[in-house]
Amino acid sequence: MSVRRPYRSDVSDARWALMKPVFDDWRARRTGPGTAARVHDLREIVNAILYVNRTGIPWEYLPHDFPPYKTVYDYYAKWESDGTTQQVHDLLRGKTRRFHGRRAEPTAAVVDAQSVKTSANVAKTSQGIDAGKKIKGRKRHLITDTLGLVLAVLVTAANVHDTTGGKLLLDDLAAAHPSVSKVWADGGYQNSICNHGAGLGIDVEVVQRPRAKGFEPLPKRWVIERTFGWLMQHRRLARDYEALPQRSRAMIHWAMANKMSRELTGESTPTWRIETDIRLESA
Repeated sequence: MSVRRPYRSDVSDARWALMKPVFDDWRARRTGPGTAARVHDLREIVNAILYVNRTGIPWEYLPHDFPPYKTVYDYYAKWESDGTTQQVHDLLRGKTRRFHGRRAEPTAAVVDAQSVKTSANVAKTSQGIDAGKKIKGRKRHLITDTLGLVLAVLVTAANVHDTTGGKLLLDDLAAAHPSVSKVWADGGYQNSICNHGAGLGIDVEVVQRPRAKGFEPLPKRWVIERTFGWLMQHRRLARDYEALPQRSRAMIHWAMANKMSRELTGESTPTWRIETDIRLESA
């Protein structure tokens, strides 16, 4: 079989080495009819998923030198449903925290939400209207650590209030990260989230926006805004294209896995401006 030319979204040998143990374990656990023949290279499946994640193309537009798109999506769906995607993400998050001199488990976090438009294939029952942002689509509720790394994520219709989604996230946070005792939220969250957090042993502090005009980063809270910026660098997340909310959640995990693996190996994240800049400089 001929070796294809690499794409800029492909994982390097160093990045693949970080993820490979999870996928080796996953494949070793696979038993039953049809699992004996290892037809597809899992690294190529990961490369194909990251290609979709980074470029934003529909699955059926995957280049032909990747495995068939239906096969890639089948792996994508399996890894989402059995927790493999999150396992890769959480492994890289722990490594990234230690890379920055932090403990693997955080003690403080930040919560916020982002509303995005949806594509035509998303069912009406899975979307709503965010009256404040005037956006019809879905809402991404996130909790990150103080480095901006994702600890919990929930995707809902856009008409779900931040506080409602925040309470559900706090439940997930308390179960998965019991070490977290402090969470900062913005003024859009109601006082009931503080009471809910107190019941879980988490001190939720609402940070009010300054009254002065103009942009001003909010103390403790700006890191999650940067996280939303990281996500939007992945074109598949510029709009919600996934038919199922849980698959949208998986896309967020893949985007963060891409970001964290590059950081751990010292590889820069390609931007969409490089080729344009080169042409302008040579003009």
